[in-house]
Amino acid sequence: MTVIADGPVSSPRPKPLTPDRYERALAYLSVLMLVAVLAAIVRGAPEWSRVPPFVWLHLATISVALALTPILLLRVRGTRQHRRLGWIWAAAMAGTAASTFFIRSHDGRFSVIHILSVGTLITIPALVVAARRHRVASHRTSVRATVTGALLIAGFFTFPFGRMLGRWLFG
Repeated sequence: MTVIADGPVSSPRPKPLTPDRYERALAYLSVLMLVAVLAAIVRGAPEWSRVPPFVWLHLATISVALALTPILLLRVRGTRQHRRLGWIWAAAMAGTAASTFFIRSHDGRFSVIHILSVGTLITIPALVVAARRHRVASHRTSVRATVTGALLIAGFFTFPFGRMLGRWLFG
């Protein structure tokens, strides 16, 4: 006996490579965060000489990552330019996360934000491997999580509680 299906078998539709609403929000929030960081740095000019080199490294790498995030999220994906900028973004994110281990509170302790640094150092290689293996959904999920947690949430918490960027920006 032969069974005939009720119609064509459909496979799950792949998500489009165009940015969705969430990715557009992440892109715009990254621009907003970059503006806040740069404004804080400019306003903090009188204190620049007291800033340790690892903090400057951290600010430089995070600025690169924040500047590249909207480009990578909003422009065409899968192109040679996207891959090249993605490598720079991944290196900037890894540098940002690694530099945090040389930046501690006044009493020499790590803060809760350092947990995100560990997560970032694990996630960055995973999202690069996913991209190189063309596992688009996995890559996209990892990028979104990294931008949300390591860039925006961690970035937000660098402004309150008397931290340097917050003092410079609102001081």
